[in-house]
Amino acid sequence: MIADGAQLFVRYAYPPNARGSCGPPDSDALLHYGQSGVTDQGLRELAKGFAGAWPYLELIAGSTGIADPLDPRVVEAYWVGNSLLDSVGITNIGNSMQDRFRARTGLQFPHLVEGVLAGGVPHHSFHVFEIYPWLGLLRDERRYATALNVLDRCRIRWGEVLAITGDEAVVSSRPLVWDGVTLGVGEPVVESAKFAVNGTGFIAGLSVGDTVSLHWDWVCDRITPHQIQQLKHFTARHLKIANTGVEHRGAAIALEH
Repeated sequence: MIADGAQLFVRYAYPPNARGSCGPPDSDALLHYGQSGVTDQGLRELAKGFAGAWPYLELIAGSTGIADPLDPRVVEAYWVGNSLLDSVGITNIGNSMQDRFRARTGLQFPHLVEGVLAGGVPHHSFHVFEIYPWLGLLRDERRYATALNVLDRCRIRWGEVLAITGDEAVVSSRPLVWDGVTLGVGEPVVESAKFAVNGTGFIAGLSVGDTVSLHWDWVCDRITPHQIQQLKHFTARHLKIANTGVEHRGAAIALEH
C-alpha cells in the first residue's frame, strides 16, 4: 500500500471515472495526478466529487477517529478492505444509508437495511452488490449478461500478471459467475487490462508474476498476500448477503459508482 492515500484513491477511482460512470467530468485531470504522483488541494477536491465513494470514506474515517478521509488506511479499507471496516459500527452504517439512499430507493430501502443487519460494511463490494441496481437484473433473461458483466467489472477483483505488452498487462483473474440462482466467483480466465497511457501509469515496475487488483479494464495496484486475503474476505461476505436477497431485488434507481 502506498503511503499517499489520495494517490491510492486515484488508482482505484480513475477507471470508472474514465468511463464517465462516476466522479467529476475531467478524467484527464485525475489521470495526470496519478501519472505525476502529485497530491495537492486540487486532487482532494476531485476526490470529493465522487458522490458514490466519498461518503463511504467520510463514514469510515469519522467512525474510527481518523481525521482525514483520504488517510491511506481509510482508502484501503474502502477499495480493498482492512480491519477498520468492522470498527465502523452498525448504527453509523445504518444512519449513513438512511441519509444517502432512503429517499432515492423507496420500497427497495428495507433490503438495503437488511444488508447492513446481515453484516454489510462500507467496502466497495457492499456498494456493488447491495446498493448498485444491477443485482436485481440477473433474473432478467434479456439483461442478465450485461448485469453480470457490470457487476464483475465494477467490483475490485484480484489477479496475477502473466505478460506485459506496451501499456497493457495480460492477467489471470476469477470472474463472477451466475447459475440462475447464485452469484459467485468462477475459475480463472485470462484478460487484458491497461496499466498505463502512452507509457506512463500509476504503478512503477509492474512485472510478470505480480499479484494485482483490477477495476473495470485497469490494473489498479500491486497488492500483498494479506490484501488479497482481505479483498477475498469482504467480496465473499457481500456476495453471501447479496445471494440471500437477490430474489427481492428489483431494478432499483441507478446510483453513482
